[in-house]
Amino acid sequence: MTDARHPLTWWIWSITLAIGIARGDNSLLAIAVVGCAYLVVRIFRTDAPWSRSFESGVKLGIWILIIRTSFGVLIGTPIPGTTIFRLPILPLPEWMAGIRIGGAVTQERLFSTAHEGVTLAAIVICFAAASSLTSPHRLLRVLPFAIYQFGLALVIASSLVPQFVTSISRIKDAQYLRGQKFSFKKILIPLLEESLARSLDLAAAMDSRGYGSTRIRSKYRAITWNGADAAICCVSALSLFSPALILISVATPFLFIKRKVAVTAS
Repeated sequence: MTDARHPLTWWIWSITLAIGIARGDNSLLAIAVVGCAYLVVRIFRTDAPWSRSFESGVKLGIWILIIRTSFGVLIGTPIPGTTIFRLPILPLPEWMAGIRIGGAVTQERLFSTAHEGVTLAAIVICFAAASSLTSPHRLLRVLPFAIYQFGLALVIASSLVPQFVTSISRIKDAQYLRGQKFSFKKILIPLLEESLARSLDLAAAMDSRGYGSTRIRSKYRAITWNGADAAICCVSALSLFSPALILISVATPFLFIKRKVAVTAS
């Protein structure tokens, strides 16, 4: 499918979802939002390189969940409750009173750290969904001059992971054709070389074309804001006032699937 939605629509949608998850403070709600966001990405994303960044965001979220839960179990303040198992206690100096490494792992302590990990992972996945659904170049075109430099930095940051994913996939294919086994040690140097070469090519192209921003900007807008974009953003804003409405917000894009297909067919 072609990208019929305005670039800012997906970012507003994902930001409101992330805020709703943080305010809702409910792990089951966060997991449900991630599931709906996954379906939205599967339906609305294109075959562009940046569309693969959602899977990387999910993997990053899983690692965040594992690391946060592990640190919460091993290091932290004791939480009384039902003891599940015990770990060896590492003695700490007196000035670190209140912090313990090891000891009894209670059910309440495990659930608390897992809940925080799920919340952080869900927020990361929401931003990964926006990065997967939006072309960074289209996003830069629609930003006003007042926040152009901020938007440029945001676009570079948001396109970094998709470019890395594309480069790693290309290097893995090249290694496979040469009969080499996949190894992170063998992929690091080619990845750095390709990133440096791409940066130099981009700098040369921008310099030769006189790339830059100017206060005198054309009024022509190839990317327009329509009623569907306004509806998605307005309904998504409901999660800012009531986290209980976040499932309605995350499912709003499903109402415009038929319209998106009609735009593609034309």
